[in-house]
Amino acid sequence: MSVAVDKTKLNKFVEKSATEWGAALGVLLTFAGDRLGLFKAMAGAGPLTPEELAGRTNTHPRIMREWLAAQAAGGIVTYNADSGTYELPQEHAIALIDENSPAYIAGAYQMITGLFKDEEKIIEAFKTGKGLGWGDHHHYLFQATERFFKPNYVANLTSSWIPALDGVEAKLKNGGGGAKVADVGCGHGSSTILMAKAYPNSKVIGFDFHKPSIEWARKEAEKESLKNITFEVAGSTDYSGDDYDLVTFFDCFHDMGDPAGAAKHVLQTLKKKNGSWMIVEPFANDKIEDNLNPLGRLSYSVSTVVCVPSSLSENGPALGAQAGEARIRDIVTGVGFSKFRRAAQTPFNLVFEAKP
Repeated sequence: MSVAVDKTKLNKFVEKSATEWGAALGVLLTFAGDRLGLFKAMAGAGPLTPEELAGRTNTHPRIMREWLAAQAAGGIVTYNADSGTYELPQEHAIALIDENSPAYIAGAYQMITGLFKDEEKIIEAFKTGKGLGWGDHHHYLFQATERFFKPNYVANLTSSWIPALDGVEAKLKNGGGGAKVADVGCGHGSSTILMAKAYPNSKVIGFDFHKPSIEWARKEAEKESLKNITFEVAGSTDYSGDDYDLVTFFDCFHDMGDPAGAAKHVLQTLKKKNGSWMIVEPFANDKIEDNLNPLGRLSYSVSTVVCVPSSLSENGPALGAQAGEARIRDIVTGVGFSKFRRAAQTPFNLVFEAKP
């Protein structure tokens, strides 16, 4: 028995797919513009011909003509048909080149480009279920993660997230010795450095099991001449020290091979009286159907190729980037934390506070 095909639905799906093909290739082209400094050359320069842009950037004019046309079709630059020139709007320039802006998005293009370089490893993970460890990805992922997340931390960490915690900000600012902070899963250390700069009276230690990231973080801290910060290679279940006033996990809890073990270790290393654990996670609702939107699609997609394989590589529960508040609460309270609450949120993150 044949099944009737709705040709209108079929055609709409094919049209949608064509849009996605252009967007997928657009990621590569936009990252090329980032690497070659094309957007920086266009920012504030007004209308430019392909030849003028090529001259400014030491690139080939014929390829610049095609690149600019593709960027114009994607709405990244604008095209003036009368003059044959292209222009980068100021607002787009902020998002693409201003690393100090909370709207800075260039890191996302590098991240996606890097994940395509891991195609064979990802396919193998799909087939075997053995996972793909964080450190086994292309180095673009480590660089891009910092570039992508840092603007959000700059915009929110010390201005709204830490102030939302119970009495933590006052301890961090205390001139009588400040507080002791462990930043676990710190990666390239952008969150660690932000806290060390904002709270010079406190001691901040960044931990990550990925040695190249810790080496990167140390070099970045040296550039800032910070005296109250150190970095150590260590995992979430065995990092050193105790009696911490604050332990922080930024966008990493759901990736871990043993999140319950990590939670237990935090409980053991945190001050029993008024210690706080801040867990920053991607924004997610508890039900799948409530996450079926553009942000949810992005999170599920990255989670499929990064977060879930990372946890599976350590025989973990593979919480995924859309784990949601209820699931995280169950793990945290299940190991003995008596208090758990949503302290703050943004369109992209949920910020939880747990206390012994």
